[in-house]
Amino acid sequence: MAIQRKRTATCDVGGVRIGSSSPIVVQSMTNTDTADTAATVNQVLALAQAGSELVRVTVNHDKAAAALPRIVQTLRDFGCEAPIVGDFHYNGHILLRKYPDCARALDKYRINPGNVDIGKKHDQNFRTMVETALEHDKPVRIGVNWGSLDQRLLTAQMDENARRSEPWSAAEVIYETIVLSALRSAEAAESYGLGHNRIILSAKVSNVQDLVAVYRSLSSRCEYPLHLGLTEAGMGNKGIVASTAGISVLLQEGIGDTIRVSLTPRPDGDRCEEVEVAKQILQALEIRHFTPQVTACPGCGRTTSTFFQEMAEEIQSYLRDRMPEWKSRYEGVETMNVAVMGCIVNGPGESKHADLGISLPGTFEDPVAPVYVDGRLHRTLRGRQIVAEFLDILNSYVAERYEQKSVPAGVQ
Repeated sequence: MAIQRKRTATCDVGGVRIGSSSPIVVQSMTNTDTADTAATVNQVLALAQAGSELVRVTVNHDKAAAALPRIVQTLRDFGCEAPIVGDFHYNGHILLRKYPDCARALDKYRINPGNVDIGKKHDQNFRTMVETALEHDKPVRIGVNWGSLDQRLLTAQMDENARRSEPWSAAEVIYETIVLSALRSAEAAESYGLGHNRIILSAKVSNVQDLVAVYRSLSSRCEYPLHLGLTEAGMGNKGIVASTAGISVLLQEGIGDTIRVSLTPRPDGDRCEEVEVAKQILQALEIRHFTPQVTACPGCGRTTSTFFQEMAEEIQSYLRDRMPEWKSRYEGVETMNVAVMGCIVNGPGESKHADLGISLPGTFEDPVAPVYVDGRLHRTLRGRQIVAEFLDILNSYVAERYEQKSVPAGVQ
C-alpha cells in the first residue's frame, strides 16, 4: 500500500526539489573542520557517492567561511553537484555579511532560532541572515533543537501553562515551545521578505516518542516542507534503531520531506553509514528504491554450514558493486529483489516471491540449489560453482528484464 504524503510547499535547494510530491531527500553532514579544504572536499565526495543528495557543513568561524567558495568550486570541478548547506549558529549574521563569496557559494542556510537573537530585545541578527538569503536567492532551513531552545519563549510558555485551569505536563509545554519557535521564526522570515516556498522547517529532539509528538503537531499547523531526524541519535545499533523507529513512524503517516540519520560514528568510523541507513529506511518502507535488495534467512540449526551466509554476502557485494553501471544502463533495476535462502523450510517459497531466488538444501547435504526466476523454477545448480553460475543467471536476468536506457546520439 502506497504511503500518502502530506501536501506541502515545494522548495528548490540547488536544483533538488524538496516537498509536496517530490521524492524524499536524503541528507548528511560532514564532521571535518571546514577550514580543512581537502578533508572537507573528500568527505563530501564520499557522502555524495554514498547517496547523500544534500550535504551540510559547519560554518562556525572566519577560516571556515573563507574556505567555502574553494570547497564548492572544487566539488563542482570533480563533477559533484550535491547542494552544500551552511550550518550557522551564534555568528552566522557576521560571517554571511563578512564573506559574501561564502553566502553566494552555499545552496541553503541553516539557522537555529535558539542560537540567534530572535525573541529577545530585537531580532536583527536573524533578520540579517534572512536578508542575506534574499539577496543571494537562497532558501533557509529554520532548525529548532530542544537542546538550544529559545529560553525566553520557553519561560513565557511555562508562565502561560501555570495560568491554565488544567496545566499541561512539562513535556507538552516543551513540545509546544519547539513548534512555536519554528512557526514564529518562519513567520518572521516571511515578514522580512523570504518567500513561503523558500523555507524548510525542522524541530529536532533526541527521543523517539518526543520526535513523533513534535512533528505530528508541527505538520498539522503548517505547509512548509519538513526535515526529519533525531538531533543526536547515538552510536551503533542504538542510533540506527532509534532513528529508524522515529523517522519510520512519521514517514508512514505521510509526514516528512527530507531525512537525516544523525549517527555518532566510532573513532575513525565511516561517516557514510548514516547515508546508508537513511536509504535503507526509505527502501524498507518502499518509498524509494536505491539498490536491489537481498532477502536472506537468518540461519538456524538446519543451516550450521556458513556456505549460504558466504553466498549471501558475495551476492550482495556483487549487486552493490554493479549498481553504478546498471543504474546508468537499466531502467528500474534498483527495484529488483533477490532471495538467498539456506534451507528447504522457507527457501523455495521465499525464492518464488523474489524476482530471482536461490535456495540451498541445508546442513550436511551436497550443494544442490534450485533457482527461481519470476516465481518459476528456472534450473537447479550443483557443485562448488553455484555462486558463479547464479551470478551469470543474475546478469542475464538484468539484461533481459530491465529496459535499456537510451543513450544520447554521439555518446558511446
